[in-house]
Amino acid sequence: MSPRGKFITFEGLDGSGKSTQIEKLARSLRAHGVSVTVTREPGGTAAGEKIREVLLHSATSGLAPLAEMALMFASRAQHIHEVILPALAEGRVVLCDRFTDSTEAYQGGGRKLGSKPVLLLHEILCGNLQPDLTILLDNEVSFSVARARRRNRKHKSGRSDKDENRFEQENRAFFGRVRGAYLAIAARESHRVQVINARGTPGETHAAIMELVRKKLKV
Repeated sequence: MSPRGKFITFEGLDGSGKSTQIEKLARSLRAHGVSVTVTREPGGTAAGEKIREVLLHSATSGLAPLAEMALMFASRAQHIHEVILPALAEGRVVLCDRFTDSTEAYQGGGRKLGSKPVLLLHEILCGNLQPDLTILLDNEVSFSVARARRRNRKHKSGRSDKDENRFEQENRAFFGRVRGAYLAIAARESHRVQVINARGTPGETHAAIMELVRKKLKV
């Protein structure tokens, strides 16, 4: 029987560089012979990707905050069942772009729903599954949002069916609340959440992440 794998999540504002850093870490780990599963939320499964379309498409701008949170957890519950737990059981390292911390930051903080309902739903629907390590990529709100908007404009010009702009339409105050909630989570769960300054080059950020992963998980 394989020893349980490691579950590493990446968090941060849109445009903080999560996707780039996950790809870099996956390549580095695989080069050292580590079996890696890369996945994302919302999404990661066929059902989850359908939910992602609803959650991120600008046409659903009128979605109620509670409905938004419920859809996030519907995607997550399926993701855990179908992808995360099976991969961990096989002894793989799972690298996940967003997990429940995102819901606490965006819906709990940004949408002002608070942490309590998020943590309660996580316990009920997710079995209180906790990452072994969470890497929070922190950057200035204005920089991250501008980068995310440029990325989505590029996608839109290249593929007319690609629309993940709904959250980028929010104002600076919304993203300020999201960042504040992230930092509060990091302070509350400092044993799990490690804040990485993402203001440097991608290479500098990757080096900091690799050092952290080696020390924390002995991989």
